[in-house]
Amino acid sequence: MPRRIIGIVDSDSFVKWGASLLATLPDGWETSLVAVNTAATASDTQLVNAVGPNGATIERLQRSDIVERVRVERPDAVLVATRGPIAEVLIGELIRRVPRRPVIVTGLPGISTPAKWKGLFLRAQADLFVLHSHREIREYRALAAEHDTTHRFGLSTLPFLHSASGIRSAPKRDSIVFAAQAAVPAGLEARRMLMGWLADAARANPDLRVVVKIRAVGGEGQTHKERHPLPDLMPEDPPPNLVVETGAMGDHLARAVGFVTVSSTATLEAIAHDVPSLVLADFGVTGKLINEVFMGSGLLGTSRDLISARFKRVIDGWREDNYFHPEADDDWADQLDMLVALREASRLPVRSALRVSRGGPLRRAWERKRAFGRHDHSAIGYMALAVGTPLRLARNAAYAAMPSGAPTEPVDTLVERASESEVLDADGTPAPGEHAHADRPSLVAQP
Repeated sequence: MPRRIIGIVDSDSFVKWGASLLATLPDGWETSLVAVNTAATASDTQLVNAVGPNGATIERLQRSDIVERVRVERPDAVLVATRGPIAEVLIGELIRRVPRRPVIVTGLPGISTPAKWKGLFLRAQADLFVLHSHREIREYRALAAEHDTTHRFGLSTLPFLHSASGIRSAPKRDSIVFAAQAAVPAGLEARRMLMGWLADAARANPDLRVVVKIRAVGGEGQTHKERHPLPDLMPEDPPPNLVVETGAMGDHLARAVGFVTVSSTATLEAIAHDVPSLVLADFGVTGKLINEVFMGSGLLGTSRDLISARFKRVIDGWREDNYFHPEADDDWADQLDMLVALREASRLPVRSALRVSRGGPLRRAWERKRAFGRHDHSAIGYMALAVGTPLRLARNAAYAAMPSGAPTEPVDTLVERASESEVLDADGTPAPGEHAHADRPSLVAQP
């Protein structure tokens, strides 16, 4: 009899990750997917783009209906592939409400370095936390130890890297593909500047399409809130070869002569497709920008590289520790099998939540209401909102009134060195006379 796992997904990036991760399970596993209704749950179009036109149909359900389905169907495992606050609520309810609960697997899509405590904290009760590189495993283990806790981490090659080699190039490569991100960079002026560089690249390369590849159109949710959508910041009189498109990243990479981003996980997909790439360091290299991982990759560059259509190849020495380890190193499926065996023997340990707060059911209702918003219709949720909102506003006001002595984060001096030392032509040879920040404005703060 096959083992069964139900994947619970919400936003676009988690849908793609959850569906792809389950597809890597070996024979003997029966998988299904369900989308939990939240403010950021993927639209029908995003679902198709995430799982492909021939992928499994993903049913949409309310949180309570999903928990009830798990209680009735009694799968061996559940993958909670959702944003952190949603994951915390779902994991807690599965533990409290499902007798002889399934093994609970969770994780993070894409690049998850540097390790962030909130991501681990909100998923602390899961049995297995899936990450995607030896570096990530190392950083998250160190982070857990720093907070006097432990966790079981499993390694999986990023699912979309498994299939990248099987995708054929398009008959004609005619595009520079820019992977847009909802929150990186965050500021309005930075995003306007970014669109200006893309327009300049289009004008400088009239024989190429410059594609701003977005993940959502008006009204569609995303994993991160987008305050300043790039299509709305198109410069006046844009060149005709600067276009905005949606669709599957793999389809765009099949036509790409080069790929560019600030820090998108799609960089890894481009590497897997052997598309020369560029990670813009104009705004700095920091954990907040999610681009520290690319230090030493050979891909860091600047807007001048973009406008000159000068893209780069990843340095081999960077690969194995960062997402391109041998597939034989992947152990998440073996760890899942072991945990299911413990469950079958009634020996699956109970992991305690790390959140310690007074309030009991009312506090849980508050967290649930905050996570699910209008999709939580419980009376206690509305009660918790009425009680908790004034308290939260008062606390935030008190914090805002406290003096802040934190200095502005200085520029990482590695940005300059990396930008100048990694300015390479497409064949990997140094490009003479190029300097990263010469003769143009920069948003990089000065120390």
